[in-house]
Amino acid sequence: MKVAIKYQGEDLELFFDKEISVDEILKKFNIPSSTVLAIYGDKIIPHTTIISGDIDLELIVVSSGG
Repeated sequence: MKVAIKYQGEDLELFFDKEISVDEILKKFNIPSSTVLAIYGDKIIPHTTIISGDIDLELIVVSSGG
């Protein structure tokens, strides 16, 4: 299955052979899960959500330095 991610102006893609959680996807992209919200369509989805088919996600950064 194809996982497409929009993150900080970049389009990223990975392919997986089995179900995977959003949290595991973030780890594959080396994105700290505490710094982003995962958006599918117009809804925020939990990082525990299991992905079992092709999906397009948008990641919104929620933390910043100060």
